[in-house]
Amino acid sequence: MSARRLPEDSFERYVALGEERSYALLAERLGVSKRAVTKRASKEGWAERLARIEHAARERSDERMVDAISEMHERHLATIRAMNMRALAALKEYPLASGMEAVKAAEIAIKLERLVAGEASERAVIDVAAVTREEMQRLLTVAPVQAGGGGGENGEPMPGDGQDW
Repeated sequence: MSARRLPEDSFERYVALGEERSYALLAERLGVSKRAVTKRASKEGWAERLARIEHAARERSDERMVDAISEMHERHLATIRAMNMRALAALKEYPLASGMEAVKAAEIAIKLERLVAGEASERAVIDVAAVTREEMQRLLTVAPVQAGGGGGENGEPMPGDGQDW
């Protein structure tokens, strides 16, 4: 089984094997020795070539995903704009008392538009010091001692409850 018997499209067949790809499998499928496949692969730089192909395929796949996400954002923005236009038209057409649905629709459209643009729809400021104080008060609250013994399990005395233990 010589290297001459390997078809010209051996590399393409090797790539087409997919996840189960190996020189041994290709040799078996082509009816040649593994040594002949390994020799050709080394001579033609199959490993490097395959690495370049896989890298290019990943880049193209990433580009398609970016395009798909971009198109999704554009569709969402178009939907939000349509909601906003209908809400504005309803606000102009109906008196305020009967146009509350339009007001709600406008509010939702504005929040969604801000969210898609990367802004928070509602601004919330957290005061770390206030949260810390509240947590400390909650955690350090003294629980009342129940009648009939100490504050421990099964009425056992606890340190500082005036009982010897």
